[in-house]
This record gives sequence, C-alpha cells and structure tokens, in this order.
Amino acid sequence: MDGATSIIAFTAAAAVLTVTPGLDTAIVLRASIVEGARAAGAAGLGILAGCFAWACVAAAGLGALLVASETAYAVFRWIGAAYLIWIGLKLVIRPRDAFSATALTEARSIDGRRWLSRGFLTNILNPKVGVFYATFLPLFIPAGASVALWSLLLAAIHAILGALWFGLLVISTRPIGHLLARSVVVRWLDRVTGGVFIAFGLRLALESRR
Repeated sequence: MDGATSIIAFTAAAAVLTVTPGLDTAIVLRASIVEGARAAGAAGLGILAGCFAWACVAAAGLGALLVASETAYAVFRWIGAAYLIWIGLKLVIRPRDAFSATALTEARSIDGRRWLSRGFLTNILNPKVGVFYATFLPLFIPAGASVALWSLLLAAIHAILGALWFGLLVISTRPIGHLLARSVVVRWLDRVTGGVFIAFGLRLALESRR
C-alpha cells in the first residue's frame, strides 16, 4: 500500500474499533452523566493519553516485548485486572448520591482529575492495548517507511477518532442530563459502571492470551 491508501484503510478500521462498545465508552459515558462534560473530557483525554503512550512504546520497538514475553504480558494483565476490579468494587459498594450545587461543582473539579488518571491507567495497565498497537499498526505502514514516524501518525489518527467519538457521547447525554443526575439514578449508574469495570477486570484476568 502507498501512504494515502494506508491512511484511508487504517482510518476506516480504527473508526470501527473506536465505536465498538467497550470499557472506554463506559468510562466516558459514566463520567459525562454523573460528573459532567468536563469530567468526561478528562476521562477521554486520559484514555487517549494511555493509548498514545502505548503507541510510543510500540514505535520504540518495546511493544514486541509484550508480544514475545509471556511473563511480561501476565504481569501487566494481572495488574490491570486488579486495578479494574478495585475501581469497580468501590463504585458498587459506595455508590454516590447527587450533590447540592456547591458540592457538585467542587466534586466535578476533583473528579475531573480522578477520571483523567483513571482513563489513563485503565489503558496503560492493559497489555492488550500494547499488543494491539505492536501488531495492528505495522499492518498499515508502507514498505520502506519509517516505522516510528508512521506508528505515531497512525496513533494520532486513532486519537482524533477517539476524541470525536467521546465528544459525540458527551453531547448525546446533555439533553437528559438533569434527569440522569437524580440521586437514585446516580447510585444505580455507579453500580452498573462498577459492574462493567469488574466484568472487564475478570475478563482480562481469566481469558487466555490470543
């Protein structure tokens, strides 16, 4: 493939992967519904930063370590699974009530920082993301081109697609935001989101490497 064909093909494939429901979508939706657009943006930024960090690792050739080493993969897998399950249990056991206007403003400021780190860690601790970048990106790098530069370019395209998708998710929740912010709804959203985190954590811990 030449350069233009590679970019078009990758953009189409990455777009499908981006909109496929998964943990990233759940994180941004929950942050948008409960904490607001700013927290959702922070969560999305953290997710994209984690993905781009893995892309840099792949571009440097270190991603091949995860592909080749069962031990390195297992270590990241168990750490990532433990983190997801821990976050999920916190949301299930201690779901949050709605806040007063003042408390809600302060909470959103704190939660923005929290969701930035949460989005980043859920990706950087997931070895499947690293394996994905180490094995998927090379398929779209033209013969003879710089692997490092093209890896970063394709990762940037993936990040742009992710940002657009997250923005669409945030916009979609705004019309019913006042209904979703009710105490009983917030508590159940926390429980559901916590269940999603736990499910993904267990899946990451138990599934065999492919």
